[in-house]
Amino acid sequence: MLPPTDQQTPTAVALQPPDEQPLEAALAEMQVLQEQFGYVVVVYPASLDVAFVRRLHTVRSILESDRIALVESELPPLGVAVLVRQLRQLSVCDFSAGVVAASARLLAHYIHAGALLNSVTRLDRVPVSLKSHAKSWVPGSQFGVVAGPQPQLVRIGGDARLTGPEYATQLTVAKGQLQSDWVTGTLAPAWGVHGVQEAALPADSARWWGTAKLIEFVAHLSDISVIHQLVSSVRREHCHWCGLELIGDRCCFCAAPLSRENQKRAAGVPTEGTPSAPPRP
Repeated sequence: MLPPTDQQTPTAVALQPPDEQPLEAALAEMQVLQEQFGYVVVVYPASLDVAFVRRLHTVRSILESDRIALVESELPPLGVAVLVRQLRQLSVCDFSAGVVAASARLLAHYIHAGALLNSVTRLDRVPVSLKSHAKSWVPGSQFGVVAGPQPQLVRIGGDARLTGPEYATQLTVAKGQLQSDWVTGTLAPAWGVHGVQEAALPADSARWWGTAKLIEFVAHLSDISVIHQLVSSVRREHCHWCGLELIGDRCCFCAAPLSRENQKRAAGVPTEGTPSAPPRP
């Protein structure tokens, strides 16, 4: 979990896995969160253990609550942490819970998440060619990988370069067991980031990337005024089922899709391709 960016950014609650917390305790914790905050947005990685995902849905089902949103993310661990912090920033702005939850999908398109790896032989979440697999066996080989918004993989030392964002970002870096200054010394200047922040490596990073010898990095929007303006620029609709505000084509709280009439008018949340640059404040 990343530290808050300022005094206004609230902290997040890390939910416990089933083998560390009985169901009764998980239900009680979620009830307290609902009573304290009104709505709860749970962001979890697509790589989360199946038993943990089942627990989240079980808690929501038993409580029969339409105030709990379960939001899955395809981002790697550090990317998920950055996304969660951005949602924490938005939660104290003038947005409803439905819009905050739905913003996860929008903001993910503006998160360039990757890693410097010593091997890609066990990397199965980003497309890897047989040639790259073979080069992993060469001593001293290193690879720059971007998982999203568009998958990229290059061998460090070659002519290929990782394509970065075309707008102002900050770079958050989490070091594993790999020793290298490539991320801060080469990638950061090439991407024109406006600052570098170090963070602790998430516990699941080694499993996600297939090696503990890595340095994970994320280029992302950090200015809350830009994030606010980006979300504000997207058309808002009301869920025809639960009545909450939302952006995009589906409510994160009740999972109901937009009505056909609203789908024709809705616009904003990208579903594929490269997103445009965020608006300037």
